[in-house]
Amino acid sequence: MLAGDERAMDEFADGYFPGLYRFALRRLRGDSDLARDLVQTTVCKALTKLRSFRGEAPLFAWLCACCRNEIAMHFRKSKHRPQLVALDESSPEPVPQSEPRRHEESPDRALLRKEEGDRVHEALDLLPPHYARALEWKYLQRVPVKEIAARLELSPKAAESLLTRARNAFREHFDDLGRVPDNVRSFRKLGVSA
Repeated sequence: MLAGDERAMDEFADGYFPGLYRFALRRLRGDSDLARDLVQTTVCKALTKLRSFRGEAPLFAWLCACCRNEIAMHFRKSKHRPQLVALDESSPEPVPQSEPRRHEESPDRALLRKEEGDRVHEALDLLPPHYARALEWKYLQRVPVKEIAARLELSPKAAESLLTRARNAFREHFDDLGRVPDNVRSFRKLGVSA
């Protein structure tokens, strides 16, 4: 990448952008536009400072630290913005709803769905990048196996095999995350055994 190799740049983007995006998305409470903007800013800044990367930690960990700084900077800047207030104080009162809408899910159900979504993202982050990328292509972007094989420069049969291994690894991490309390999981991320 430092030599300007486009293929290396593509591999870097494909390998790190999805995980970094998930990292930011969780910390930005699901604001996908803001997550995309901050990850893009992070990657651009990281590329300009790539020569200063000493390799003392994995590249992804360094990128996450850079992204965390961008997120913190965003929140520092946004706290100093003036609050918007209505110029007309005679704005109408909201009309109370007599009954809840049928298509809205209950708060308990919404919380369970959010927790499960967070677990999916965390399980993807624990996978090797090529597994996570293949699963995202297959199940999120609905990319056919033949196209996944072409992207990974594999035969279709090898791509199917890789997807099987990726699904098994994902399932194992997903199940493990469901059995481990959040506080223990946080310590494990830091390398502390409980």
